[in-house]
Amino acid sequence: MKLTVFLIFLLTSFTCIAQSEQATNNNTKEKINGHFWDVQKYKLEIFVNIDNKSISGTNKIFYRVMDSLKEMKIDLQAPMKISEVTQNGAILKFKKFGNYYLIPLEKQQTLNTIDSISVQFYGKPKETDYAPWKSGFTWSTDINGFDFIGTTCQADGASLWWPCKDQLYDEPDKGIETFYTVPSHLLAVGNGRLIDTNFDKTSKTKTYHWKTTNPINNYGVQLSIGNYVKYNNQYKGETGILDCEYYVLKQHISRAKTQFTQVKKMLEAFEFWLGPYPFYEDSYKIVEVPYLGMEHQSAIGYGNNFQNGYLGTDLSETGWGLKFDFIIIHESGHEWFGNNITNKDKADMWIHEAFTNYSEALYLEYYFGKKAANEYLIGIRKNIKNNFPIIGSYKASNRDTDMYYKGANMLQTIRHVIANDETWRLLLRGLNKTFYHKTVSTEELENYISSFTNIDFSTVFNQYLRTSQIPTFEYKLSEKEIQYRYHNCLEDFQMSQYAFLNGKKIKLTPSTNWQKTKFQHKIYEFKINPNYYMNIKKYE
Repeated sequence: MKLTVFLIFLLTSFTCIAQSEQATNNNTKEKINGHFWDVQKYKLEIFVNIDNKSISGTNKIFYRVMDSLKEMKIDLQAPMKISEVTQNGAILKFKKFGNYYLIPLEKQQTLNTIDSISVQFYGKPKETDYAPWKSGFTWSTDINGFDFIGTTCQADGASLWWPCKDQLYDEPDKGIETFYTVPSHLLAVGNGRLIDTNFDKTSKTKTYHWKTTNPINNYGVQLSIGNYVKYNNQYKGETGILDCEYYVLKQHISRAKTQFTQVKKMLEAFEFWLGPYPFYEDSYKIVEVPYLGMEHQSAIGYGNNFQNGYLGTDLSETGWGLKFDFIIIHESGHEWFGNNITNKDKADMWIHEAFTNYSEALYLEYYFGKKAANEYLIGIRKNIKNNFPIIGSYKASNRDTDMYYKGANMLQTIRHVIANDETWRLLLRGLNKTFYHKTVSTEELENYISSFTNIDFSTVFNQYLRTSQIPTFEYKLSEKEIQYRYHNCLEDFQMSQYAFLNGKKIKLTPSTNWQKTKFQHKIYEFKINPNYYMNIKKYE
């Protein structure tokens, strides 16, 4: 297998991996968890025992009572275990069912009140040597022999290593506080801002207290441990001064300061296209990790070896992919699509990946022009498989990898149907404003885009998201007439497009039925816009 193909496979495959038991359990989660309680905040304390690769701790879960609540369902995947649950000092009983626990509540629950339970847990969390495509802890050492540890859990969920309500639709409204205790010669990085550090002389450990004030999706919560050094700077953005921090291994500080100059360029481009960075209160961080990278909210995991491209390669094979550091640009793009706007169900993960994949092209367009962006998007089409629809079955983890490259090219197609760059920019900014810090469904985004543009894109979304067929634009030319239609598509598929006739821009409105357009002058040249993702067939 060629290196480039192998790397592409690695990049996309992690989103298709999930435990079968976890997927099965999803069918019962809604009935038990439902909307009976709404997570307000997590207060997570973890002690890391590096010698035996285990962790232990407590998660205090603050919640709002939404309905009559008699028992709570807390997710925690084996081999992790819950040891004790308390509420207001009272020890509660609990029972394990697969990868979740049912906890009967003794205290009367009053509608709309805020309460909390504390869950103690311990165990050896699932280990991975294939992060981020497979979830788990990465236990490694750096070149100088210092422990170098990271967590990734997008595929399997945060309950892989800490107890929580492991549902994408329910983020803690007031964020998370983490208290990570590690050997004192190491530094533990969490999400948000560092509040304080406490040294324990007896155990020779340090506890790092981190805090986010904004909602956060569970898989965006991370723990990184290493022989880190920190440097920082600030970015003057749309909403004010954004604090930017960088945690890298001591031996990489010089390389990091050179490579990470791209961060301010990224922020400038993305704030132009997508709106203000969504987490000013929690800062922006890049954290060096022992794997390729991950979009951990306000703490981007970075392992791209301080080079441009994707581990030094161009996924588009156009040359444009070497103009930026893939991990800095792609994973930071997720701060807008993935962390700010989060899908409610795993089947809608395209909302994260299609828009973020497209953000790579937006970065190129901002600095190198539209031609660069268009060529990049056309270049990544070679990675599209079209074996399965982008959206599979809901409440199951059967998503196809085409949500990256096909999803981005669907968005590019929609942009060219709109045919107004400023409208497109305002649409992207409008999405991030309207759905600011919210969880959404595909239907909500579809309706917003159609309403904002006053163009009905329903059949376009159905075609590109819910089938694996790519429409074929078929046409015939005669002296003064064009006949055309869409084929290999849904029967009701409709999508207008702009083409060039004798050097002039014209609008066509094809359907699945043959239609014709006559012109006064002889047709010398007919060019189809290559930015529409479709096949083309000309009949002679």
